[in-house]
Amino acid sequence: TASRSAEEPLSLRGFRYLRLRTVHPEPDYGAALRFLDRMALELKLPAKKVEVCPGRVVLIMTWLGSKPSLKSIVLNSHVDVVPVYQEHWKYDAFAAVKDDEGNIYGRGAQDMKCVTIQYIEAVRRLRARGTTLPRTVHFLFVPDEEVGGHAGMEMFVKHPEFTKLNIGFALDEGLANPGESYTVFYGERNPWSVSGRGRSSGEGVGTVRLEDPLSAETLLSLCSLNTGECFTLGDVTTVNMTKVNGGVAYNVVPAHMDVSFDMRIPPTVDLQDFEERIKRWCREAGEDVTYQFAQKHMDQEVTSTADSNPWWSAFSTANMNLKTEIFPAATDSRFFRAVGLPAIGFSPMNNTPILLHDHNEFLNERVFLRGIDVYECLVPALASVAPGPGEA
Repeated sequence: TASRSAEEPLSLRGFRYLRLRTVHPEPDYGAALRFLDRMALELKLPAKKVEVCPGRVVLIMTWLGSKPSLKSIVLNSHVDVVPVYQEHWKYDAFAAVKDDEGNIYGRGAQDMKCVTIQYIEAVRRLRARGTTLPRTVHFLFVPDEEVGGHAGMEMFVKHPEFTKLNIGFALDEGLANPGESYTVFYGERNPWSVSGRGRSSGEGVGTVRLEDPLSAETLLSLCSLNTGECFTLGDVTTVNMTKVNGGVAYNVVPAHMDVSFDMRIPPTVDLQDFEERIKRWCREAGEDVTYQFAQKHMDQEVTSTADSNPWWSAFSTANMNLKTEIFPAATDSRFFRAVGLPAIGFSPMNNTPILLHDHNEFLNERVFLRGIDVYECLVPALASVAPGPGEA
């Protein structure tokens, strides 16, 4: 039921965080900050708020390590969620309804309020046992991840408070996996948002002679795949036409047309060469065809999954069946990697359909609770990594 039952475990009751309407375009960040302040008080951990721009606050909760001079661990999560089309949902998307099969429905059930609560409940258990960790652990709760440019983290990495955290390693969100294994992401595709503009020779009255500079045939050539190999979505370049603008009337040829594309490019692609392709397509389409970027991320750093990386070694030695991939979309992990920090994207959700941003987003109660067990093992393992070069 949707009611808050006294028989439910405290950890599951905490998952009622889903009820807070931190949904775009007007997320209620105030309610989320009050909830997180309450969690900090329950955990007896200090919490600090950093306003990165008016109305946008990053909350930092800190568990001080026994050796605070060592580089810290960050458990990152974003507070906001994407919009919903309520008519396509079985239940109210902000009611956190649990059905008879134990599936908990709500926007953010997978992306990524579940992980926020799993972090908190894992640390609650550890602190209740009197656990001490060598390295400091920071929780970051970040706004505006689900908007273009991921404005919250993008601004925070430039803030002086970010440097003070002395970060050595960051954990961020991942994806569910329908199979038995857990998917771990060591890098992600670069998001490019590009629009092309073409002009017709008739200036609004003649026959259309405008060629699409990024035609369907051209777009298909972006991904020349060897079908003998096995690819994940993160391994390939994808191009989606997302906007078409132009025209004034049904019976008038447009003077110009604007076409916008969302591109996601894996770290194996030469980005400069890729842009040269776009330039060539525009030249071939005609002298009046131009393009411009609304978003163009060029950093292609990935996190090493070699045994020689002590952070990966600590992560991968936990008793889990792991599958490593490139994240197909974009997360805040890229901002950690862009400043030279290793980051892993991971959400402990196996045997679960991928429903982030989808209708009827849910996570099963058993999967959610098992994820707390996972972090209860992972956090001490990462916070106990031996000091590296340059660490006291």
